[in-house]
Order: sequence, then structure tokens, then C-alpha cells
Amino acid sequence: MDTNEKQATIGIIGGTGFYSFFEGKETQELNIDTPYGKPSDIITVGQIGEHKVAFLPRHGLDHRFLPHTVNYRANVWALKSLGCERVISPCAAGSFQKHIKPGSFVVPDQFVDWTDGRKNTFFEGPICIHPSAADPYCPEMRKIAIEAAHKHGIEVHETGTVVTINGPRFCTKAESQFFTRQGWEVASMTQFPEVHLVHELDMCPVTIALITDHDCGLEGDVEPVTHQQVCKIFNQNIDNLKKMLITILENTPLERHNCNCMNTSKTS
Repeated sequence: MDTNEKQATIGIIGGTGFYSFFEGKETQELNIDTPYGKPSDIITVGQIGEHKVAFLPRHGLDHRFLPHTVNYRANVWALKSLGCERVISPCAAGSFQKHIKPGSFVVPDQFVDWTDGRKNTFFEGPICIHPSAADPYCPEMRKIAIEAAHKHGIEVHETGTVVTINGPRFCTKAESQFFTRQGWEVASMTQFPEVHLVHELDMCPVTIALITDHDCGLEGDVEPVTHQQVCKIFNQNIDNLKKMLITILENTPLERHNCNCMNTSKTS
């Protein structure tokens, strides 16, 4: 993978309802192949502040890829091949806790993998590598994201554990109640393996989880979540998300100093 000629330094992987980013700006569209197949769609590159930013819709522009069918390895490899050192992964997400309400944002610091059968590593031999996942999100990028939310008056929860379920179905009530009792905060269908793959390639991952619902496990206090509800709440908050992303990009330094993400594969 040749990253000497950097076409981008920061990648954004857009989730459900987030299919474009550079409205009104000059951009370049890139059709990329990877050793793992094609990414979800064409990657659009544009300039934000000092950074060249690569935007990729996780599910494709027409949302043709469900969470369990996304080619996560191709998506992450494509961003790395462009030269990206950091990846921001916004996602629509559910809440397992009453105090984390729809419309608020969470910047997770931990994940739990509850998926099955996904291609979840680049390390398939012959070299044996066991990358650490103890702290899966970049501390420097998390701090910048939290500060950006505060700047725009967005309700943000500064920590949280995100559980990645396989999808495409939502949780049963029993599953949701179990996750709530564990004290976990967020439900997602896409965080794993995406975030871990970003880490494996020595890039800095950060997630902004936009809470769209209260799932279905809060002891009968809420109606079960629907896809229509997710899209409605996400669309109501997409402008806040984009404002927050612009501020993150403007405040992210060109050089990485305050994290060890760049050494993930070297210290495994």
C-alpha cells in the first residue's frame, strides 16, 4: 500500500442518512479497488481547513449494503491507501439508558462485539499479530470531537460503551434489557469491525453516535424501535452532525502527537 502521495489525510465514513458532505465545495471523485474488493461506493475528496478529507458512504449512496453485508475491510483499506491517518465514523445508534436521549450524541470510548461471521481483521497470516483493542478509540480525536459538540451546544455524552449487533434486525426486548443491565450505553450495527480495522492499519478512529431511539428494553417505557424512527431522528439532527464534523476537521492538527494509534500494528 503506497501512501507516499497522500490524496487525503482524514476519512469520514457516513452512516444511515449521511450520504454526502461537501455541498458547494470543489471535489474529486475516486473509484478505488482494494485487495478486499470494492468499497461501498465512490470516494469523494475535498478540502476542509488544512485537511484533504475523503468521504465514503458506508452503505453506498443508495443504501444498498445492509450492516452485515458492508465490505468493511475494503472501505478501511481504501481510506488508508489514500493516505488517511484518521477516520471519523458517524453512525445512527440506539440508547440502552434513559439518560441518553434521542437527539443527543455519544462519543464512545469502548465497544463490545456482538456480531457473527464478519471479516474482522487484516491479519490472516502467515505473520502472527495480536493487536491490542484495550482502548479502541483515539483519545486525541475523542477530545476534539467532544469539544466540537460543546462549541455548538450539542448535548454530548463524553464516554460510552457501544454494542455492535449483527443486524439487519433490531434487538429483542430480552437482548435489549440484557444490554441495559450490563450498564452499556449504545447500540450500533456497524462499529465493529469498522473501528478495529481502522486501528489495525495504524489510523486514529473516533465515532460520533447520533442517538435516534431508546431501543426496546427500557422495561416497557418505550415503543420498539423502527427503521422509520431512526431515519426521522437522524435527519432532524444531520445539520448538527455536519457542523460538528466541520469543527472537528478545522481543529485537528496536521501531525499526530497525543496518541499511540500509529503504532498499533508495531506493538502487537
